[in-house]
Amino acid sequence: MIGNVPHIVQYQGSKRILAPQILRFIPMKFNRLVEPFAGMAAITIAVAKQERANHYLVNDLNAPLVAVLESAIETPNELFSEYSKVWNEQFAYSGGSVEHFYKVRNDFNNGQQTAANMLYLLARCVKGSVRYGSNGQFNQSPDKRRYGTAPQTLKTNLMAISYYLKGKTHFMSKDYREVLDETKAGDVVYMDPPYQGVSNVRDSRYYSGIGFYDFVEAVDSLNRRGIDFLISYDGKCGDKQYGEDLPEELGLQKVLLKAGLSSQSILLGKKEITYEALYVSKGLQQHFVPLQEQQYSLFEAMAV
Repeated sequence: MIGNVPHIVQYQGSKRILAPQILRFIPMKFNRLVEPFAGMAAITIAVAKQERANHYLVNDLNAPLVAVLESAIETPNELFSEYSKVWNEQFAYSGGSVEHFYKVRNDFNNGQQTAANMLYLLARCVKGSVRYGSNGQFNQSPDKRRYGTAPQTLKTNLMAISYYLKGKTHFMSKDYREVLDETKAGDVVYMDPPYQGVSNVRDSRYYSGIGFYDFVEAVDSLNRRGIDFLISYDGKCGDKQYGEDLPEELGLQKVLLKAGLSSQSILLGKKEITYEALYVSKGLQQHFVPLQEQQYSLFEAMAV
């Protein structure tokens, strides 16, 4: 088991909870982990905590997110100091903490896209969910029930993450296909693209859509070049499957990871388990390490 993996901030879609299941398919020692759709880089952090890779490449098309990651890893004390200033301002702001959020959001949208401002917006917005409007501006609302991650709590996590990754990580903000073109033998690629429900349109988390067939072509290229990879890609809840399966001719092993009870189904008076799909390339299938207490549910899910 991985134990308590530090995280920078709550982030919708993060694979931090699923990391123990995902890491069962990743070698214990390899050269470089590449995350083309990093978000808050939960898998990178989990792999680094176990010192499995020598180097890490973190990429996301959302450049302010990458700025947060780079600051957290390379200059954690500076990020802590700047975030503390922004976070504490909400308690002295004349309009209250909610209006303070809108002020910071307006500053961010008008060019002040600092790592501290991005981090504060993530910490205070609804469900830690990054959303942008058609004009490219951050448009998510604040969570009125909380004030966001307290600076001292943040600092503890920042220092741990920096310890694991400082001096070992390269940061990029490019189209995922450009990142994949730079991969080489010895890399392991972990991809967590946006759900297919938004993959053929402009995705508000990533500024641009991820076309299904473009993605399949990129995956096929990795296969032909012998690059090892894993892909988190949709899943199922109850009897409902989300998204189209990746083509069988890619030769991938599809595993459904148990993600827990669906919060939406609970609101409807049901108890349905959510599974998230993980596709494993041929080269990594041999590295699977079963956990006895989860083995039955995992392979039961695979047979669905």
